[in-house]
Order: sequence, then structure tokens, then C-alpha cells
Amino acid sequence: MPKQSVLIAGCGDVGCQLGLNLISHGLEVYGLRRNINQLPDGIQGISADLADPASLAALPATDIVVYASAASKHDEAGYKQAYVEGLSNLLAALPAKPKHLFFTSSSGVYHQNDSDWVDEDSPTKPTSFSGQIMLQAEQAALNSGVPATVVRFTGIYGPGRNHLLNQVRSGRSALESPALFSNRIHRDDCAGVLAHLVQRALSGQPVDPIYLASDDEPAPLHEVSAWLAEQLGVEITDRSATRRAGSKMCSNRRLRATGYNFRYPSYREGYRAILAELD
Repeated sequence: MPKQSVLIAGCGDVGCQLGLNLISHGLEVYGLRRNINQLPDGIQGISADLADPASLAALPATDIVVYASAASKHDEAGYKQAYVEGLSNLLAALPAKPKHLFFTSSSGVYHQNDSDWVDEDSPTKPTSFSGQIMLQAEQAALNSGVPATVVRFTGIYGPGRNHLLNQVRSGRSALESPALFSNRIHRDDCAGVLAHLVQRALSGQPVDPIYLASDDEPAPLHEVSAWLAEQLGVEITDRSATRRAGSKMCSNRRLRATGYNFRYPSYREGYRAILAELD
């Protein structure tokens, strides 16, 4: 029997971790990116540019496609190219219809700012161009004619993603009142969630059209910063830090119901692992 196969389009940090995870489960994995020299051993590289249809002329037929591209330019044109146009180019170039398409999205599609819970059924009326374009790309995936699932990740942290750590090291934190609720997911759990859902699709288990992927514990940003300050042995002296995202609590109940167990169920476990690596 031939191996079941997965194409990861936009095989960056999360995509590489996903690929290694899937290989460990016996799958054949292709990683598409412009520079394939950075791919880990075992992932079969496809040197191509999602913005250039001509470069996508010789894609392999695979059972699963994971679209995990990230915008390299953070303006409206860059977002459209990375998410809407890139997805369209890829779908047009596929030599055969896969069993399932996964599209990695963002909780930025939610507009809520009242510190209440949101889930997959909550309204999505983003006011930012990034949220609007991501929502447009989600609909393109779901209406592609291929069985599709959108995974909305919250704030991704992990190795090399040290913005909050650096902020706390400098003594900065968010205001205690009004509390700004934040949501996060470790890079390894992003890969874990996708691998879990891919395995469900390949084994014929039900996979919903949308999952909100966030850890078990939404938390006020000032509490996370205070905990990190204690771990780092620094004092918070400036509480003027702001953030672009609104204040909401993201529910992972639907994802949890599929049987996924988080490697890092809260920021404490995740940041402890990061700090241990930095020591």
C-alpha cells in the first residue's frame, strides 16, 4: 500500500513542525516554500512561490493539503497575495482533488472586544483589513469544492517568538484595569492540532468546517506579564503597554471534543519550556 501523503503549502515554522509530526506517524510529506534549504530532513521539498502560478506547474497529487502560508508583507496587498491569491493559485494547480483541505487562519476574524467568550459560532465582523481578508480566504477554502476545514489560531508563541518576553524583560506590562484578555497557543500545539485533525480526516472520522485553536486558559495580559516577571526576576515599572487585538476569551471546547490534548495547556507550561531552553 502506498503511504498516505500530505502537501504543506507555505511550510514555515509551524509547517515544518507539522511535517515532522506527520512523518513520525508514517506519512509522506511534501513541503512547499520558496527556499527549501531550510526544510528539515524527511520533508520532501518543492521550491515554488504561491504568488507565481507558473512555479506551481508540477505539484504532486496528495491525500491532504494544508495551506499554512504567512504574509511576508503586512499590508492589504501582501495579505491578499498570501491568503486569497495564493490559495486560489494553489487550488488551480493541484493535479487531483485531495480528500481534505486545511486552511490555517486567525482569531483576528473576530471583532469582539467585550472580554466575553467567543467560539466557532460567534459572529465575525472584523474591522481591520487583515481580518477581512482572512475571512475572505476562509470562505474561498470552504467553498472550494474540496472538503475543507479552517483552523483559527490565536496568538502563537514559542521558540523565536519572544515579543512578550522581551517586553517584560524591559519592565513593561499592560494595565491591570481594564483587563485585556489574551489568548495563545504554543507553536508545537499548532502543529499538534493540525496533525490531529489530518489524522482524523485520513481515518474517516468527522472533521468540522471550523475549529478555534487556543489553549485552555485565556488570561488577562497583565497577569501573564506578572507571572513572567516573577520567573525572570524583573520588576514591572511601566504599565503603558498596548496591544492591537481586542479583549476576548477564545473557547477550545469544539477542538477538545475531538480528543486533542494540549502539550502546553496554559501559558505557564509553555513559557516554562521556552525559559528552560533559554537558560
